[in-house]
Amino acid sequence: MTTKEVCEVTTVHEEVVTRVQNSLPELGAAVQIFKALADETRLKIAYSLTLEKELCVCDVAAVIGSSVATASHHLRYLREQALAKSQRKGKMVYYSLADNHVHQLVKIAHEHAAEGEKDGGS
Repeated sequence: MTTKEVCEVTTVHEEVVTRVQNSLPELGAAVQIFKALADETRLKIAYSLTLEKELCVCDVAAVIGSSVATASHHLRYLREQALAKSQRKGKMVYYSLADNHVHQLVKIAHEHAAEGEKDGGS
């Protein structure tokens, strides 16, 4: 038996709607984070940086199977969105996740997706 995905009657709970509307923060910056991580290559890079504290650009390119230029482009985008940070060490540039929030976001997204696969996508 399947349930309908909509209410059978239309009743707006004005107090609840007003309370929620008044509590909604500006979400533009959060939208940008999810847009950045919505790209499979960038998410793969971010996940890789949960496995290793830092990776040089050449290692990231090898992990994602791309040129150094492509890896650098994705890493720069992640840095511009404040999801990653970079540090030059001699002739090498190393990237890491910006902070523990980003680490948690990436890990939780993966765990949630894995649960969905295990439960048959429901």
